Amino acid sequence: MGDRVHIREVGMRDGLQSLAEIMSTEDKIAWIEAEYAAGVREIEVSSFVPPKLLPQLADAEAVLQHAMSLPGLRPSALIPNLRGAERGLALGVPEMNFVLSVSNGHNLSNVRRRTEESIEDFRRVVARCREAPEGKRPFIACGLATSFGCTIEGDVDEDRVVRIANEVAEAGADGVILADTVGYGQPAAIERVFRRVIKDVAPLPVAGHFHDTRGLGLANVLAAYQAGCRAFDASLGGLGGCPYAPGATGNIVMEDTVFLFEAMGCDTGIDLDKLVAVREIVARALPKVALHGAIAQAGLPRNFHPLARAA
Repeated sequence: MGDRVHIREVGMRDGLQSLAEIMSTEDKIAWIEAEYAAGVREIEVSSFVPPKLLPQLADAEAVLQHAMSLPGLRPSALIPNLRGAERGLALGVPEMNFVLSVSNGHNLSNVRRRTEESIEDFRRVVARCREAPEGKRPFIACGLATSFGCTIEGDVDEDRVVRIANEVAEAGADGVILADTVGYGQPAAIERVFRRVIKDVAPLPVAGHFHDTRGLGLANVLAAYQAGCRAFDASLGGLGGCPYAPGATGNIVMEDTVFLFEAMGCDTGIDLDKLVAVREIVARALPKVALHGAIAQAGLPRNFHPLARAA
């Protein structure tokens, strides 16, 4: 196909945040450097939440500072509110991701306010970031969690997803992320919603964030791709999972997602052999944590010719 597909590693934030076992700053830095060497150029490194609430990410500044020193790497951080944005601005993070839930029930459980209140908070974040000096304004993306279903409310109205996507675009988002946070999505709905949102918010980029809770993760990735999406989040070894999705198996597997696109002839810029080898760093640092992935278990096909290696 020849398309360029951007795959962002989110395991360091979305994967680690749900683990009780703390990964050291040194191991996080080693993880970043190994993925960088494998050709990964987008990593969501951490989250600016209060350290007492999430000790796993208490070293956000230190890890981000190292990531920002690697040429060509685009590190990002999740921000839950204006205070988080202030921390990101002080550090000079090039990309920050604000998250709100389309489902009011999930938003109340996650950040203790209604979706409409979070949209207003996002407007304040955008306004503050626009006050940054020329050349230092970060890229601000808005992630719409529970875009395809919610464990608290069940079905999520597709018109509501599209409306909120338009609202955050009008509020000044530089990009929109549609997230199947609890793994309720199925390919037909994924393709419908992505087509509508991409059409409405163009030329803003629209990315996809999927979980493999019920085994449809890569099918949903392909549906979003067919709708025009060219940017996806994934997690090494499938680390992660929303705490409001009982039994969730985590994010889609980074290695398997890269293989999907490279096998179809898309260019990810990522060397799969080197990427799979990064698992050793995570496995040593977190020996009690299970890592998932078909490519790591079965290996690459004998006749596989990855674009990253041929480039």
